[in-house]
Amino acid sequence: MDKIQKNLLEQVADLHEVPAGAYNIRANGQMAGRNSTANIEIVTKEDRQGIDIVIKPGTKNESVHIPVILSESGHQEMVYNDFYIGEDCDVTIIAGCGIHNCGVDTSKHEGIHTFYVKKNAKVRYVEKHYGEGDGSGENIMNPVTEVHLEENAYLEMETTQIKGIDSTNRVTRGTLKEGARLEVKEKIMTHGKQYARTEFEVDLNGENCSANVISRSVARDTSKQEFFSRINGNAACAGHSECDAIIMDKSCVTASPQLTANHVDASLIHEAAIGKIAGEQLIKLMTLGLTEAEAEQQIISGFLK
Repeated sequence: MDKIQKNLLEQVADLHEVPAGAYNIRANGQMAGRNSTANIEIVTKEDRQGIDIVIKPGTKNESVHIPVILSESGHQEMVYNDFYIGEDCDVTIIAGCGIHNCGVDTSKHEGIHTFYVKKNAKVRYVEKHYGEGDGSGENIMNPVTEVHLEENAYLEMETTQIKGIDSTNRVTRGTLKEGARLEVKEKIMTHGKQYARTEFEVDLNGENCSANVISRSVARDTSKQEFFSRINGNAACAGHSECDAIIMDKSCVTASPQLTANHVDASLIHEAAIGKIAGEQLIKLMTLGLTEAEAEQQIISGFLK
């Protein structure tokens, strides 16, 4: 890999070298490296672009890295990745996509990740999106994540997009059975003329299952963000959705929650807050010696932490 590709890997997957354990690295539409282990098998799909990641039941304290990088201007792709996590697993999955575009053509990555999580399994899923380059071509990412949790399964999903993506349509869907839990934490920052759309839809189908969706975002310049969430309580369950946004300059932020209770014991809550940085926060930091720009950056970093 060249210097640009290595930097992209560092940005989206915190990789400075070949990772230990299972991994699949995709660069400009081609496999750039792969390793399976005794408990985690990675297989190329035969009918379309993408891979199957199969994790044996009982696998614990193991991880798999599956980053994607695009360094050729104008490269566009659609990838399908399916994860099969066996019963009683406890694993971490590191994904993410980085784009370096120094040309005039649009670079685009679209990916559909589908998780099938068996009984009592625990998964931590981390996904980072990053763009860079001094060309006029756009960087576009449209990730779709579908989660199917069986009895007492747990999935924690952390997604981050804070630089360099001109347009994104982020979709997350989930279905939960009895006792299953889904935790989603999203962080987004847009600037310039960028656009970010986030859509969550969760079906709480099993007794005592729960979903907690938290989105924090910052919109700067003339960028636009839209947040949509739909939680459907179809059993005795608990659902919570929270959208907090800082709006700056001439940007625009929309939050549209929807809760549907189809069971008398479904407990569903939504919270949303959109506002500018408080003046007293800036003044307090500036009295400590920071410039206004430095104070703003400190507040934003703390908010998105």
